[in-house]
Amino acid sequence: MEAYSGFAEVYDMFMDNVPYREWSQYLTSLLRESQISGGLVLDLGCGTGKMTRLLAQAGYDMIGVDNSEEMLQIAREQEEESSDILYLLQDMREFELYGTVQAVVCVCDSLNYILEEEDLLSVFLLVNNYLDPGGLFLFDMNTLFKYRVILGENTICENREEGSFIWENFYDEEEQINQYDLTLFVRDGVNRNLYRKYEETHFQRGYELHRVRELLEEAGMEFAAMYDAYTKEPVRKDSERVCIIARERGKRPQRNFCGNYIEKKKVGQVNE
Repeated sequence: MEAYSGFAEVYDMFMDNVPYREWSQYLTSLLRESQISGGLVLDLGCGTGKMTRLLAQAGYDMIGVDNSEEMLQIAREQEEESSDILYLLQDMREFELYGTVQAVVCVCDSLNYILEEEDLLSVFLLVNNYLDPGGLFLFDMNTLFKYRVILGENTICENREEGSFIWENFYDEEEQINQYDLTLFVRDGVNRNLYRKYEETHFQRGYELHRVRELLEEAGMEFAAMYDAYTKEPVRKDSERVCIIARERGKRPQRNFCGNYIEKKKVGQVNE
């Protein structure tokens, strides 16, 4: 089953412990430190668009990309009439835009869903290609510590009036991949006494942080900083999430994921 097909309906309910507003303020402060106070910003793996909408409220012209049609449908339904957010149903490993953006953000460990280094490099190459010269790339990732110690081989359950889930984790140390099996019970919209059952399997990979930096630099970006979660504190051995900042160098054309060199696209230029 495609990830987030059933979970999309209750995603925001079960993710209400995520401090999206605080995270958006953190991202906005980093953007403004780099003199990016407006203009086009891409939200990769935007999901139901919570972060996308918060950044739009902060004054950015937002584009949201996600490969879950169900999640994007919810994002569009929650969009205000006055909003002009552009949502695109695309895989981040091969997304296409009409021009460049001033910044790219990717939150809630979306990049951990990329299971192969080659694919992660493809994402970084594409991000670099679609960034304005000197543009900023801000993203977070779950750490290997989190998969090994916090999630691995553990089961998480939650029961609420509108839905319940059982989240079983299985971590493969050799592959550095965490498999989690979700069993969801979602309250029926018509008959409130019935719950629909969904089952999904998700996979996320943990990466050595030094390797993430190497891949960013291989993609042509300048590594700027790495912090513990959404702070300015250094990464610790027990950090569960890290925030990484990279910048487009603006000095040379970059390779696409096929290994060919491509010129930087100008805003408004359509791919042929």
